[in-house]
Amino acid sequence: MKQQFLKLVADLRFAVTILLIIAFISIIGTIIEQDQSIETYKLNYPLTNKLFGILSWNIILDLGLNDVYHTWWFLFFICLFGISLFTCTFLQQLPTLKIARRCQFFRTAKQFYKLKISKQINQISLNQLLFQLKENKYSIFQQRNIVYCYKGLIGRLAPIIVHFSMILILFGTIIGATEGFKAQEIIPKTESFRIQNLLTNGKISLIPKTLVRVNDFWITYNKQLSVSQFYSDISFLNNNGYEFNRKTIFVNAPAIYKGNYFYQIDWNLIGLRINQNSLNTNQYSLINVGNDVTKIWFSWIPTNSDLTNGFTILINSLQGYLSIYDTSGTFIGNLEINETFNTNLPLSLIEIISSTGIQVKLDPGIPIIYSGFFLLMISTLISYITYSQIWIVQNSKTKDFWIGGNTTRAKFEFELEFSRLTLISNK
Repeated sequence: MKQQFLKLVADLRFAVTILLIIAFISIIGTIIEQDQSIETYKLNYPLTNKLFGILSWNIILDLGLNDVYHTWWFLFFICLFGISLFTCTFLQQLPTLKIARRCQFFRTAKQFYKLKISKQINQISLNQLLFQLKENKYSIFQQRNIVYCYKGLIGRLAPIIVHFSMILILFGTIIGATEGFKAQEIIPKTESFRIQNLLTNGKISLIPKTLVRVNDFWITYNKQLSVSQFYSDISFLNNNGYEFNRKTIFVNAPAIYKGNYFYQIDWNLIGLRINQNSLNTNQYSLINVGNDVTKIWFSWIPTNSDLTNGFTILINSLQGYLSIYDTSGTFIGNLEINETFNTNLPLSLIEIISSTGIQVKLDPGIPIIYSGFFLLMISTLISYITYSQIWIVQNSKTKDFWIGGNTTRAKFEFELEFSRLTLISNK
């Protein structure tokens, strides 16, 4: 039963079936949005309008289809596919390689009829033929009047390397799904944070207790006044609050600390610090009323105690100024940082308080996956090396020679090589 089970697992049809199941699950993961809030699934997949007629938001959550790549059953199929490749490598590919290394002598003319190309030659110089085979990089094995030659044995390694590379990719996927995590933090400038707001995390992932401080945040704009790039200057602190590492991050240029990647992904304006009447400095909150394409913030600055009169503040960038409107919505003017706006209640803009969005990501399986793909590319190159075999048998009575050969690929080139060998040897 053990041998039958191993043969079943190593069977190509079994591996293809598991691979199709994994592909089908991946398609579902592409159709259904992953790692979204419950409200998103309730809105997109209501009970009255089910996906495919069967999938509503509650079924999606119960089955884990909102995060299929981290479910136990998806990882189970990944492991099963890896076991199939591993078993196939040891039960089929390695024995095939051992057989290819053996001397496979032909002893009768009947065996040549099964070859892809064969020829009977009356007059031939065996020594000259062997010399030509040696010149063409063949390994030669001879027993009196029978000869076996092969070359390109390294090409037989390609399927083994393919299996090993795919096992590495699958192993890296499992490591990343079980030990990795992704978090996102929105931090005001000059504030410190630890990783808390997790978006996804594996079953055995360990969240580092790294203390990070946002020293500064700024934005650069192009000539059209649209955002060109945004930057965050961050410091890594020890438990006593002392800085031991510092880096400026921006989009596509993360900071790396102990395998954790700190990406710059977003930004926001959260408040204004304004000096009123040269006496009091107050802080006012900003509310974002824009969207992902056009960001606009507004605030209300009262000028009396019952908050019925004041100014509406609008700001759409971090360029250091804001726009002021009265209670009727009439534009009054712009106010820049360290500038005073003279009204019945003089206003001075001290600071525009910003926050930065930082995504922290750990995927320990990435180096393993990259190694697997590198080996996969190597195996592709190796697979182009042709494995060719040539047999020679001399009839002890007639002294005629039978010569034939097989090849795994490049059949036309092999036929040309075979013809050249036999023609040269007849001269």
